[in-house]
Formats: sequence, structure tokens, C-alpha cells
Amino acid sequence: MIMSRNNLIIGSTAIMVAAVTITGAGIHWSRSQAFFESSPKELVDEVWQVIEHTYVDATFNQVDWKAVRTEYLDRSYTSQEEAYTAIKEMLEKLEDPYTRFMTPEEFRNMQIDTSGELTGVGIQLSQDEETKELVVVSPIEDTPAFKAGVQSRDVILKIDGASTEGMDVNDAVKLIRGPVGTQVSLSIRRGEKVLDFTLTRDRIEIHSVRYEYRKEGSLPIGYVRLTQFSANAAPEMQDALQDLEGQNVAGYILDLRSNPGGLLKASIDIARMWMGDGTIVSTVNRRGIVHEEAANAHSLTAKPLVVLVDGGSASASEILSGALQDNHRATLVGSQTFGKGLVQSVNRLGDGSGLAVTIAKYLTPSGRDINKQGIAPDIVLDLTEEQRETLGNNRDMIGTIEDPQYAKALETLRQQIGSSTASN
Repeated sequence: MIMSRNNLIIGSTAIMVAAVTITGAGIHWSRSQAFFESSPKELVDEVWQVIEHTYVDATFNQVDWKAVRTEYLDRSYTSQEEAYTAIKEMLEKLEDPYTRFMTPEEFRNMQIDTSGELTGVGIQLSQDEETKELVVVSPIEDTPAFKAGVQSRDVILKIDGASTEGMDVNDAVKLIRGPVGTQVSLSIRRGEKVLDFTLTRDRIEIHSVRYEYRKEGSLPIGYVRLTQFSANAAPEMQDALQDLEGQNVAGYILDLRSNPGGLLKASIDIARMWMGDGTIVSTVNRRGIVHEEAANAHSLTAKPLVVLVDGGSASASEILSGALQDNHRATLVGSQTFGKGLVQSVNRLGDGSGLAVTIAKYLTPSGRDINKQGIAPDIVLDLTEEQRETLGNNRDMIGTIEDPQYAKALETLRQQIGSSTASN
């Protein structure tokens, strides 16, 4: 199987309710698409082979995977649709909602932020492993969902009045997605309350990095907000840091709140901009093989750094914040992160369909497995429901002194800069 590390997705448990394209590689790449369309059994076998060679759990959820192959290849398939149904049945045996098959249409519409432009409402969804409920990982900043007040960990109960009980994530995405300018209604459970939202679909241009030189009193700082780890996130971060360094800031606040993750490579590249040395992340597959990524002595700044995180900071955000925390490069302020520590490869199959496969888990430099656990900030400051609502209704307050978590980050940064100045 041909697989580039550029195709590894951190946070691909989430599906973007929007439309982009991602490429991968299947085992039978040399065979034509027409071959697989005329030989649906070969497609079933291709999926089986990908799981056999790459799936993170060597026991295949205590399933005799070789017997599964015999069972499904003994069947006759008269159409692609029959093969698709069989593949989904086969994957269900793994009981892994993150390893999933996508039809050609679903695969084309799957968005993992490689284009920089999205069409939809700006929600990333995942499916709770235990309850099977559809959970919002995070709304993307400045999208219809974000502006309406959809929050991380909201549970979607209904889409246009249709119950989501037992609904696959891909099916939910189909219902939520639609033409620009049309509307979709969502019923959401948040704690004990049920809230209704009517969202107007839109075309959303994504800029992963926003930054600003600020004078907080007499203190010159750089405020950098990273909204997702897309293909353009690293070059945008590099531009931001070079500009801010040129303005001679004294320190930085890096805001990773509501950042649902993205590409593994982007998180590593960005970590290297902040870290001069040290391990960034270790990736462990089912054979226990550890691939370790480290800093490369090419950091862009060594100035004091405070990182803001919350429950919407997931996956690649947790890799970056975990690396900065474990290497004592930054102080983390905010709320416990989401807790998503699985790595997936996204494979393009022979007939144009797709397969996302959980292939590994990642560990922070100190060896923490944060899947389902998350990362605890050094300074915990949870927002009250009232504070959340205030910020939700006044988005311009986010990342300002009126934002309690930002205010605490600024206080912490002042102390760090003071200590750094005193020791020099």
C-alpha cells in the first residue's frame, strides 16, 4: 500500500459539513476504476486488505478477520451497491465508528481542510463511541454554526425534524449539507437543555491563522489564533510569527480554542516554529512501532508563550499543546481539551470510493495517551454558562480583555515576561 505521512489525519473522527477533496492511495491502485466498477467483489477484498494490513487493533476487535474475508468473498455481488452494503457490514464488526467506508459521492464531499474553502454550515461532527450520538467537535470560526452559537460537545438530536438516533455520521452530513443560501434546522441537546437552530448554508473561505500586534498597556504582545490545521496553516503561521517578531513583541498568546484538528504534518511543522528542541509526538501502531517527530532547531521564536485551550481543542490541537506543555515551552490556560488521540489514513479505493482507517494512536512527549482523556491546562479556568452565552452573543469579545480566559492568559504572560526579564 502506498501511503504518504502527508495523508495522515489527526481528528478525522470528525467529518466536515462542507465539501473538499482529499486524495489517498489504495492497494490495487494500478487497476482501472472501470475494473472495480465491473468487479464489485474485488472492491470488497480491497477494503479487507487495507484493514488487514493497517488497522490499529491487531485482534480486529476480537474478530476472526480471515474468516470475515472468506464469508464476504463467498458471496455473489451483482452491483456496486451490494458491495457497498457488504463493506459497511464488514466494517461494523470492528465496532469502530472512525473506520468508515464512503461512497464515491461521500468521498468527494468529505472535507479535511485541504482546499481552504468550504461549503456548508461549518460544523465538525463525530460519533460518540459508546452512545453513538452525533457530537459537535467544534464549530469553525465565523461560519453560520459559529455565529448562531453552536458549541463544542453539543449533541445533535434532529436534522430538519428527522431523528439522528442510530444515524451514521456520513448520513448526517448529507442531510446538513446543501446549496448555498438554503436553510437547515438542527435540534441540539446541551446539558439538560434542548435548543433549536436554523442555519443558512454558505460558502466559507477559511484562513487558519489570524494574528494581531497588540499593546496591552505598555506590553507589546502577539496574539495568534489558529482555527484549524489545514494545508495552509503552517505557511500562514510562519508569516504571522515573522511579522510579529519584526515588530519586536515581548511574548505571545496562541489561541487554540475550538480548533478541532486537521493534518498531522501541519501540527508538527507548527510545533517546530515554537520549539527549538525536544520531542513533539510519538505515533504508535498495532505492532508497537513508534515513529517519533522532534523539533529541528529551526524555531522562529523563543519568547514567552501562553496557549489557550478548551473542550473544542482536539486532535492536532492536543498534539501541539501537549508538546509545548511537556517540553515546558508554554503554559496552557483554559479548559480540559476534547481527548481525541487516534490517527487515520484516508484511502482512495479503486472505484473512486473511500475508506478512512484508524491506523495508530499518538502519545505526547511524556508518553501520555490522551484519547478520551484530553489535556489538562496548567491553569484551569472554565467558563460559566453565563460567560459562554455572553461571548456567544458578542463574538467580538473573544480574544479580548473581556474574555475571561484571554484575560487570565494575558496575566500569566505578563508574569512570565517579568520573570524572564528579571533573570536576564
